[in-house]
Amino acid sequence: MNETILQEAERLVKGDRQWAYDHPIDNCTRIGEIWGTILGQGPIKPEVVGLMMIGLKVARQMHRPTKDNLVDIAGYARVIDIVLNEPKQQYDANQKCSDCQNIL
Repeated sequence: MNETILQEAERLVKGDRQWAYDHPIDNCTRIGEIWGTILGQGPIKPEVVGLMMIGLKVARQMHRPTKDNLVDIAGYARVIDIVLNEPKQQYDANQKCSDCQNIL
């Protein structure tokens, strides 16, 4: 059975991508701080970073539709949900994932 777009997004957000990019709250906070500095303003809220990334994917989808864009849109919606509704859980920094063996 093939995964739906939502199932694939959930697997990626809660799995290997979290290890590759850090916890969604930390990652989006860093991005918001960088974007805020570039724009000459205060930090952008992590949930707004997620919305902006969805906007990027929508623009790409309008130009060249792909399943990957849709998975990423769903994934960023899930990231926003995590940022707003789930407390940050600690993880073992020594644990390895399949996509980031050389990162840790």
